[in-house]
Amino acid sequence: MTVHDPISTSAPAPAHPLAGLGWTDDRAAAFAPLAEAGLLPGRIVRMDRGSCEVLLVDPEGGEPVTRRAATRPVTTADTADNPCTGDWVAYDPAARPAPALAAVLPRTTAIVRKGAHKRSEGQVLAANVDTVLIAVSLAAEPDPGRIERLLALAWESGAEPLIVLTKLDLVHDGDFVRADVEAIAPGVTVLTVSAETGEGMAALRARATGSCALIGQSGAGKSTLTNALTGTAAMTVQQVRSVDEKGRHTTTARELVPLPGGGAVIDTPGLRGVGLFGGEGIGQVFADITAVAADCRYADCSHRTEPRCAVRAALADGTLPERRWESYLKLQRENDHIAARTDARLRAERARHRKHLSKATRARPKP
Repeated sequence: MTVHDPISTSAPAPAHPLAGLGWTDDRAAAFAPLAEAGLLPGRIVRMDRGSCEVLLVDPEGGEPVTRRAATRPVTTADTADNPCTGDWVAYDPAARPAPALAAVLPRTTAIVRKGAHKRSEGQVLAANVDTVLIAVSLAAEPDPGRIERLLALAWESGAEPLIVLTKLDLVHDGDFVRADVEAIAPGVTVLTVSAETGEGMAALRARATGSCALIGQSGAGKSTLTNALTGTAAMTVQQVRSVDEKGRHTTTARELVPLPGGGAVIDTPGLRGVGLFGGEGIGQVFADITAVAADCRYADCSHRTEPRCAVRAALADGTLPERRWESYLKLQRENDHIAARTDARLRAERARHRKHLSKATRARPKP
């Protein structure tokens, strides 16, 4: 007689209500000790001064809800470690005088640029994103140097960059411009889209899965793209100036908006300055230059006067465009400068810490 195993009739466990926003079993396992302390997992959807909006699961209804929380308990002197849009956090509903964040979970990726001030600190634009959508308007001639800078910022984050050439309905040479952009973005997908007519949007939706962040100049159409991707009017949109095709700062805060069917997009304010904070992304943007330099006679070639320099040979025969080489050198100089300033700041902070400990030791009563 053959004995058959009974067929299991138990239904699979339902997905977590925040699974579409990136909540995983690994994050749940890491959060378990915090859950035992009565804290709730959530994701920051918007930052304001001293507080934020957190999307979490209502313990009573079991549905996603947005709640406000104070950020001061997790705010530090290092701006790069402070909570930002896209962070997964521990929400404390019992905090007094108001609910607050109790912890920020480790980030998988983070878009970090140099702060707009003179101090050598980083500013996080968005966290835990899978794809960085670099919006570039076709209504004005794209700036190759700026695109390379934004690409370095995206690669540095640990996420995958994707260039979106917007406002295709306003030009007739979109394919030619795309070819030019592809030439300075090796290994990166470049799409041409029109949020107004819908052309190219299906391809973008197919690639914009998981969590995405939109970065670019004001007027590039980031808010319009956000509305098109989400199928809502979540973001306010303004027209660019007809005189110079420059945009107005419509988006004033980084905001996470869920996508239909799962995933999310983070719209960010227009970037006037894009200071890099780290150098790994530069090597990926200029992988073609790195490949050429590998053929130099000397491993430590400075590409100035050494014999059999492959870089100078490529510049001479036009294989390596002069503009691209100058862009590479400029970003390298900036990176070296910020790295030196960061090291100096860390040394100064350690010196102050040692001085504080020394004073405290001297002030301690002797036995």
